[in-house]
Amino acid sequence: MDGQLIAFTGIAAGLVAMPGADFTVVVRNALVSRRAGAVCALGIAGGLLVHTALAVAGVAAVLIAVPALFRALQLLGGVYVLQLGLRTLWGLGQASQGPEEAVGAAHPLRQGFVTNVLNPKASLTFLSLLPQFVPAGSHALPRTLLLALIVCALALAWFQVVALLVDRLGRWLRRPRAARGLQAGTGVALAALGAALLLEPLLA
Repeated sequence: MDGQLIAFTGIAAGLVAMPGADFTVVVRNALVSRRAGAVCALGIAGGLLVHTALAVAGVAAVLIAVPALFRALQLLGGVYVLQLGLRTLWGLGQASQGPEEAVGAAHPLRQGFVTNVLNPKASLTFLSLLPQFVPAGSHALPRTLLLALIVCALALAWFQVVALLVDRLGRWLRRPRAARGLQAGTGVALAALGAALLLEPLLA
């Protein structure tokens, strides 16, 4: 592996592991079951594949050229993440519900995919990052595809680990007091992230 790939892998790993909506939604689903968290992680990897494909194709540049489109995607993403957070908080008051109902009816794969794919900043991040690691004179398409696959593999591995850890701690985390506290924390985190995504384009 050349030096540029090593550097890119390190940077991409840091970006993937950075706490945000993806991390929170995986934890939220992993509280239901390890499988739900793992499937949610697959959805996030699928969303990242879409972002990296857009960056490779150059379509992500449109988000820079057309600010209104960027803002529209931010609003859509904000609404989706906000409603996930509010639904999680609403589940706190539904004592008769099981964990699956408290998390929500949406399939974990869909939750992970939509949460990630409706974040236009991911496309802009990869659009600006990928070209920095394409050596001069090399074929851009194979190289950027390789970089995209590295990002998706890192995301899949990291969020599978997150789902596993949450599941291993599940006996403690699913105790009524701990479960309610974590559910409240993830609900507030998702709602705050969604509100931030909504406010940013409105205040710009």
